[in-house]
Amino acid sequence: MERTPLVAGNWKMFKTRGEAAAFCSEFLPLVDDLDEVDLAICPPFTALDIVAERIGDAGVGVWGQNAHEAAEGPYTGETSCRMLIDAGATGVLLGHSERRALFGETDEALARKLPAALAHGLEPVLCTGESEAERDGGATESRLSTQLDGALAALGASQVLQVTIAYEPVWAIGTGRSATPEIAQDTHAFIRGALSARYGEECAAAVRILYGGSVKPDNAAALLAQPDVDGALVGGASLDPQGFAAIARAALEG
Repeated sequence: MERTPLVAGNWKMFKTRGEAAAFCSEFLPLVDDLDEVDLAICPPFTALDIVAERIGDAGVGVWGQNAHEAAEGPYTGETSCRMLIDAGATGVLLGHSERRALFGETDEALARKLPAALAHGLEPVLCTGESEAERDGGATESRLSTQLDGALAALGASQVLQVTIAYEPVWAIGTGRSATPEIAQDTHAFIRGALSARYGEECAAAVRILYGGSVKPDNAAALLAQPDVDGALVGGASLDPQGFAAIARAALEG
């Protein structure tokens, strides 16, 4: 099954509203002809509305970096799906490795957040990935299976079809060390196989699986050329309009 490539940029805790607006003004002309690649940007919450106003109408997805499962309530510092939508978001990252490691995000919490995002019409992107110790200890598949089983526990096949999976090896995020194309392909194939075993081959074949972990213009083409790599979740390189556009073009070539 042919899957449309998707390239998403996670800005993390970078860019003020003015910097976000300047990025959009420079970035959009660089990619206005990339009709065969889906694009998305995950700005900080304070810049969501600015990014949505500047590039949302051009078909670029605007995603939150996290969401709480409740529609509202006494959750100081949290952001609901309703609030993301109100600010212009069309999707949301869930379970990023930094959320897991720094803020205690659990698979059980994600099992509540994913249905909430879907119920509100947001496109959820579930992040998965193993640590360096788990990779070196041969526990990659076990770790990924645990994450997938836990986070997707409440979803049926029809709902999983609406979820994008991102594989982001923790050992490759922000380190400059990227998985080889072969490692990325083997791991993505395992994830697709795990989805097939649970939800059926047809469902698994339709789900997009992104690679994230030190994706840059000079390694993107080789990674995105792999048959089970359907795009990229880009961190630091997405902060530069020229570099991010180059990665998006590499997805088209792949």
